Amino acid sequence: MTINQVNRAPAVSGPIRTAIVGTGYIAEFHARAIREAADVQLIATCDANLGRAKAFAGSWSIPLAFDSLSKMMQETRIDCVHILTPPDLHFSLAKTALEAGVHVFLEKPMCTMAAEADELVNLAAERGLYLGVSHNFLFSAAFVRLRETVHSKQLGPIDHITFNHFYELGQIRFGPFENWMLRNPGNVILETGPHLVSALLDLAGTPETLSVTADRKVTLPNGAEIYRRWRMRTTVGRIAIDLNINFAPGFPQRTIYVRGLFGSALLDFDADTCVIDQRTPLDVDFDRFKRSRGIAAQMRAQALAVLTRYGLGKLKLMRRGNPYQNSIQDSTAAFYTAIRKLQPLDVRIAGNTAREVIERCVEIVKASGIDTSVTTAAPASADRPLLAAPPTVLVFGGAGFIGKELIRQLLAAGYCVRAMVRNSTLPLDEFRSDRFEISRGDIGNRADLERAMPGIEFVYHLAHAQCKTWGEYLANDVEPTRLVGEVCLAAGVKRLIYTGTIDSYYAGAKAGTITEATPLDPNIRRRNYYARAKAEAEDILTDMSQNQQLPVVILRPGIVIGHGGGPFHWGVGRFSENVCEVWGDGRNKLPFVLVSDVAAALVRAIKVPGIEGKSYNLIDSPLLTAQDYLQDLQERADLRLTVLYQPIWKFYLADLAKWIVKVLVKHPDATRTPSFSDWESRTQKAQFDCAAARSELGWSPASDRQRMLDEGVGGALQPWLEATK
Repeated sequence: MTINQVNRAPAVSGPIRTAIVGTGYIAEFHARAIREAADVQLIATCDANLGRAKAFAGSWSIPLAFDSLSKMMQETRIDCVHILTPPDLHFSLAKTALEAGVHVFLEKPMCTMAAEADELVNLAAERGLYLGVSHNFLFSAAFVRLRETVHSKQLGPIDHITFNHFYELGQIRFGPFENWMLRNPGNVILETGPHLVSALLDLAGTPETLSVTADRKVTLPNGAEIYRRWRMRTTVGRIAIDLNINFAPGFPQRTIYVRGLFGSALLDFDADTCVIDQRTPLDVDFDRFKRSRGIAAQMRAQALAVLTRYGLGKLKLMRRGNPYQNSIQDSTAAFYTAIRKLQPLDVRIAGNTAREVIERCVEIVKASGIDTSVTTAAPASADRPLLAAPPTVLVFGGAGFIGKELIRQLLAAGYCVRAMVRNSTLPLDEFRSDRFEISRGDIGNRADLERAMPGIEFVYHLAHAQCKTWGEYLANDVEPTRLVGEVCLAAGVKRLIYTGTIDSYYAGAKAGTITEATPLDPNIRRRNYYARAKAEAEDILTDMSQNQQLPVVILRPGIVIGHGGGPFHWGVGRFSENVCEVWGDGRNKLPFVLVSDVAAALVRAIKVPGIEGKSYNLIDSPLLTAQDYLQDLQERADLRLTVLYQPIWKFYLADLAKWIVKVLVKHPDATRTPSFSDWESRTQKAQFDCAAARSELGWSPASDRQRMLDEGVGGALQPWLEATK
């Protein structure tokens, strides 16, 4: 018996007190949705990493932050929790919450197996609690229109439905490879499949015998195997069903096509449109014209409605946002409406529905015939080679583009290395060495840093956070750098090497020649947050060097290219699929440098004596313009890009328009006034003199145009080409 049948949930007096468990990417969407829900208060957040929980709580003005669900429920009254953790934690966390008498709203998938889902459904029913699962795609405006069209029989008896989910899964190429989704070849279907299967169940019903093909297998750096393409065929009564998933690079497309006796419908999730095509009473030729005009009119009206909702949402004249945010907002609102009115949950988010979704996803994996018996996880310490000697070099940010190459070169040079990572994206087989070990930890946690320090003489700080607001940069980038400096001082390390960025300079048309003696941009407070955060971190370390004798060396790489980096580099222009908007006319030579040369300079920075307190810019000789780079990229990849050479004032005016809107709606990010020089710096028209790095570090970068093209463009392009095969 379920909550949908008995409605025994206790009434909540006053506002519903809600908490978020798990502060990853999806958490901010749920936070917005909770804030927009009627009579609901977001009063706490919880994450296994207390620092992340506090940072998230601070950015959303949430009163309380915890690192344990049990502790949170013991210390404050919670009526409901949103569980947004990796799927393998859903069952245990949801069970804990339900046993404590708390309603639960889960991100999909509900669990990783039907038996776990059954237990949760039964437990919720026994306790009289609501258990919902956010199949948010089913609440998009486009799907609601399709749903109503199909269920009202407007298209007549349905004959065929095709579901397409063509969307690159970036983790396959870039990691983190320890992500739950990549630990088993079937997990990608348990994670992504619910989007398609929940829609299938809602539109047609329970599928019958499945035929499944999984191909385009990829072996990840950690040894796990993933299938990038899945093709499924089934039937529901007279309805033929095709489900297609492709995780490889390519044009993104998430659609549902429905064919009925009286017409057809095409839904586009990303555009949030659903157009209906039906015959008219006209003759064939006029009918064709009328239908085409009708489809165009529907597309125009719906596209305008999507844009209007987004614009009014930004102006806070409507409680709406982009289509994805709206879908989560509506699924969340449906959940709280049911709790408040003590009525059954909408079938789209009900526990029973979510349980069937998981059962069908498991059937898809089983029908594919792929081997799911092996689950790849982080190697236990016992699985790693015994160290030949204690590590003396510690790398923060070793899982990044430059960090991986640095570790390769340090090991090749004979150093014993320890890399501290939060979620490893390191190719463990490649780095399986008796001179290398991994330490798990968070750079923002002092205890983790101190645990990683024993025996360390040299520290590299290459880590940086991906943030949206200045407050997030301060919490996740700047303050952790201060913490690293303090821990290095306490440990008495011989040298700390920090990687800044040339982006912290003004590098526009009036910059002239930049050397290490050139000050960072005096107007850095008006620059982009990444450049500003790096400059702020440099100031902190420089102050520690001058006043506390911290032995620090700062290296500022230019536009780093090469193997392991993305070929569509934003140092050249702003890429969006096949479109590149170049910063300016693209004729000046850019400050490129190969990742292998940057790593070589980093290794030299612990070999050369007497350079504490100094900084060095790492840029090769001027060899390539943006035009050169893009021409070579297109030739090597055998593709054609739409290249737009945009004047900087266009970027600046667009930024200014966004800022005006932020001011009008009192957005917290409105404190940063747009800067023309910030955008102009992206043209990189300055000249960089790196004689100091060459002479004092003994650094010899490529300085060869063909090598820059072969390694910089070709090296970055190779993994991308392999991923598209």
